[in-house]
Amino acid sequence: MGFLSDLFHRPYPAFAGQEIEKLLEELVRIGKLEDFLSERPGGAFNMQCRHMRARDIGKRLDELGGIELMEYMQKKVRKRLNPTLSEHLGYAWSDIGKWAP
Repeated sequence: MGFLSDLFHRPYPAFAGQEIEKLLEELVRIGKLEDFLSERPGGAFNMQCRHMRARDIGKRLDELGGIELMEYMQKKVRKRLNPTLSEHLGYAWSDIGKWAP
């Protein structure tokens, strides 16, 4: 999707707009402060070294809008952070709904 289609097409229900924005801000904060992947499990990271809260957010996004919303949010994270962290988020979301990094 291009810039204009991003402005007019939001892959989530209107009632979820505020929640989606809060989840995006939380993902950006996690990415900046902790990353979405770790070299070792423990703390905020599960046994697969994936950030547990980022996974919880991914599950919620899947409930609200499925793969289309997850892709939309990954694109937003890429724009706000960088491509590497966006890819890390993709791997952190492995096995959520139909998501495949």
